[in-house]
Amino acid sequence: MEGVDCAHCDGRVVRKTERVAVVQAASVVFDCSRTLAKVRKLASEAAANDAGLVLFPEAFISGYPRGISFGTVIGDRTPEGRDQFRMYWESSVDIPGPVVDELAALAAELNIHMVVGVVERDLGTLYCTALFFSPGSYLGKHRKVMPTAAERLVWGFGDASTLPVFDTPLGRLGAVICWENYMPLLRMVMYSKGVQIYCIPTADGRETWLSTIRHIALEGRCFVLSANQFARLSDYPPEIKNELASKPSDVVCLGGSCIVGPLGNVIAGPDFTGETILFADIDLADIARAKYDFDVTGHYARPDLFHLEVDEAVKSPVISRPHSRSGLCPTRVPGTRKCASGFSQPRSQPATAS
Repeated sequence: MEGVDCAHCDGRVVRKTERVAVVQAASVVFDCSRTLAKVRKLASEAAANDAGLVLFPEAFISGYPRGISFGTVIGDRTPEGRDQFRMYWESSVDIPGPVVDELAALAAELNIHMVVGVVERDLGTLYCTALFFSPGSYLGKHRKVMPTAAERLVWGFGDASTLPVFDTPLGRLGAVICWENYMPLLRMVMYSKGVQIYCIPTADGRETWLSTIRHIALEGRCFVLSANQFARLSDYPPEIKNELASKPSDVVCLGGSCIVGPLGNVIAGPDFTGETILFADIDLADIARAKYDFDVTGHYARPDLFHLEVDEAVKSPVISRPHSRSGLCPTRVPGTRKCASGFSQPRSQPATAS
């Protein structure tokens, strides 16, 4: 890592280059504790090679269920499939919770930043989530806003309240998961927040995925890190039928992880050979160089013609509001029986004076 003194930065040292790492490996599917042990091993290896940031694939803890049907066809669910979902639920992650605490402690021990794909458990619903860690703490999360196709059988939908970009010593860090990256408006949100290191935990191993990563890097003028699993059937529970593989050695997740620079240049990968860790030394000054002729939410924008509005409020299905001591709505709309919140007053109560 190199640094320079900056007269305009209050004497702070600005790092010019930083080493980043992308992990391509398999979960121990539906086994949280064994997958956590693998996270520790892989993160330690990356840190030993001077990585300041380590990215793990989508749903790494505890597994991307590729090829598992959960006993579902349109109109019917089997008891066996329900039990498979129970196994998935039991191996998932509470936020906050002990798994988050363990990952935060690991980041502190290794003095690294991490972005880790997990399956989040919130009561009875699972979410595909990316967790962010600095060497000092858990920073926050991003929930996938749109699960793809059959993923919607097992994962809920995130909202725009978890679309963070974190200002870290490495650069401005954000994450968008897998096919969310085909949502142009979501990408614009990330660009508008100044993302510099755009992390993509993914499950897409097709050869066309590289063109997507290069386009995002060019469009956002940012570094893009894409991490996919390389997994065989032997990484999955043997008692669960897989619709895509039959022999333990069959490849289920193909890999294809890569790192791309802000002018679309491929720095590392894509790798389809097996489990590996990709490394790259990135220079954030390359972002300024790239934005000289294109800044999609800056000098290349036309807000007089096009603009995007984003509702980042938490979308909860149940919202509890306090009532006045009289039991009446404290903010009644004058001349009506409606509260300002939109709820009707109880019919047994007279309307209050406006």
